[in-house]
Amino acid sequence: MPVSFGTLYVVATPLGNLGDLSRRAVELLSKVPVVAAEDTRRTRGLLTHLEARPTLLSFHAHSVEHRLETILDILRSGRDVALVSDAGTPSVSDPGTDLVAEARASGISVVPIPGPSAVATILSAAGLPADRYLFLGFIPRKGRERTRLLSRAAAEEWSVVFFEAPPRLVALLEELIPLAGPGRTAVVGRELTKMHEEIRTGTLGDLADYYTGVPPRGELTIVLQGTGQPAAEPDRTEDAVEQATSLLAGGLSRREVVQRLTQSLGLPRNEAYKLVMELP
Repeated sequence: MPVSFGTLYVVATPLGNLGDLSRRAVELLSKVPVVAAEDTRRTRGLLTHLEARPTLLSFHAHSVEHRLETILDILRSGRDVALVSDAGTPSVSDPGTDLVAEARASGISVVPIPGPSAVATILSAAGLPADRYLFLGFIPRKGRERTRLLSRAAAEEWSVVFFEAPPRLVALLEELIPLAGPGRTAVVGRELTKMHEEIRTGTLGDLADYYTGVPPRGELTIVLQGTGQPAAEPDRTEDAVEQATSLLAGGLSRREVVQRLTQSLGLPRNEAYKLVMELP
């Protein structure tokens, strides 16, 4: 007889306060045969507290390639697996997404066990608009992509949430100042739900000054206030002219070029028509 697949449980664990672990998560972690953990040392402490003794497998950014198939094979054999991150909800800014995607593609059932989330926790206490927000997680430490994301964050209409390591917090705040202005409000959540929890609100300038003098420790979640205004639409005229000129030179009729511009650049038809008709 064919073996029924096991179930992949995506289990949220406490950010720092064990009292935040749900009863459902306790029951699941106490009976599941295998746990895939981002950091086995941290997860072992939690399992010891629960007096649970599942097989513990490491599953982090550097082990995805060789560990993914191992976990999928366990699930295909009929055994259940619980996926946990260091803290909070898995698959949010960690490699859990890869495992969940592959499990779903293989026809394996994926069941979320919801609970703590650093993003929801900081937004609930930040006092900034949270009906809509942009989550950027950990942004690259340097390079063009970092610049692009910071520029996007500074221009964003809605609140923006970051994760950052303590040694890089001041650099993040200082890089945001010329983009968003020193007076833009931000909130820094440190050690959320733990004994030394701190949620500090201030301007980017004030926060940069404060954390320069008082280097932060512990895990950080940052919220940048949005502009409250829709970001300006990029000017697509130059691209449209270049594309239209090339298409006309290639032998397309002006009507065909108008259609191409509306499809490829999303230009309104009347705008595309006017632009094409004005070309020589």
